[in-house]
Amino acid sequence: MTLAPRPRKAVLTAHVASSVGWLGAVFAYIALDVTAVLSRDIERVRSAYLAMELTVIYAIVPLALASVIIGIVNALGTSWGLFRHYWVVVKLLLTLVATTVLLLETRTIRSLAEAAGTVADPRGLPGSLPHSIGGSVLLVVVTILSLYKPRGLTRYGWRKQQDQRRNRRDPIDAVPA
Repeated sequence: MTLAPRPRKAVLTAHVASSVGWLGAVFAYIALDVTAVLSRDIERVRSAYLAMELTVIYAIVPLALASVIIGIVNALGTSWGLFRHYWVVVKLLLTLVATTVLLLETRTIRSLAEAAGTVADPRGLPGSLPHSIGGSVLLVVVTILSLYKPRGLTRYGWRKQQDQRRNRRDPIDAVPA
């Protein structure tokens, strides 16, 4: 099933917006995470942890989920398909891994924000830099895959391509009896 041009462009626009928004929100989160870990000002550290929680809950998680869902709709509504090209499959898998790790890490971030709000000195709390930096690297890789679209069909994609070629060459044989 291929979407008509206008709906396809609308879905692509929504996918790009949610994906770029997710990446941007992660970079903002990293700035807060670095502040929480490196700052010596108690109130700044406390504020950074509280802002990290808000950023994750109200920006990063919704954008990640939107990106996954809209990306699947986009793939299914275009000639790229969801399982025809290796780059689409890899992009989907990396995005699902990033979203899963994000959802699991959300508990830790909530705990850090709660602790920062209740302890007298939150400066000793650990940050989540390995996860946030790892997530941003993964999202940049996904972005690169989206832009460069490396060649390579999956077995399923190759079979579909062969079926389409056969149907174009001999349309009479393609009509069911």
